[in-house]
Amino acid sequence: MPDTPPFRMKGLDHVVLRCRDVEAMIAFYRDVLGCPMEKEQVKIGLWQLRAGSSLIDLVDVDGEIGKAGGAPPGDGAHNMDHFCVSVDGFDEIAINDWMAAHGHEGGEAVPRYGAEGNGPSIYLTDPEGNTVELKGPPGPV
Repeated sequence: MPDTPPFRMKGLDHVVLRCRDVEAMIAFYRDVLGCPMEKEQVKIGLWQLRAGSSLIDLVDVDGEIGKAGGAPPGDGAHNMDHFCVSVDGFDEIAINDWMAAHGHEGGEAVPRYGAEGNGPSIYLTDPEGNTVELKGPPGPV
C-alpha cells in the first residue's frame, strides 16, 4: 500500500450552509461581505456566491438539498451540509482504492458544479459523520 494519497489537495472549493432565512444570508454574504451571486437554482433551493477562488453555497432548509440535512440549524442541529476540497490527480478508482485501504468507504464520481465549474466529485464521510467532497478539475466524469 502506498504511503501517500493518489491525489494532492489544492484548496477549499466550496462550503455549503443550510439556512433558515436565505434572503438574510444572501444579503449578508452579498451585500455585507461583497460576495457576488454566481448561480441561482431556486427550484432546488440553492444559491452560490463567489468568495475569491471559492464558493459559498446557501441552501434553504425547506428546499430539496436542505431537507436532506435534517432539522433546521439551531440547538442540536447543524448548519453545514458539507465542505469541498479541490484536488489535483483526481482518479475515481485510485481514490476509492485509497479510501478502502484506510477503512473508509469511497463513492461514485459524478459531475457537480464547483468554484472552477462542472467536474467530477466524490462524497466521503469522515469519522465524525461530516460529509467531505473531493472535487476534480472541470470536465467530464
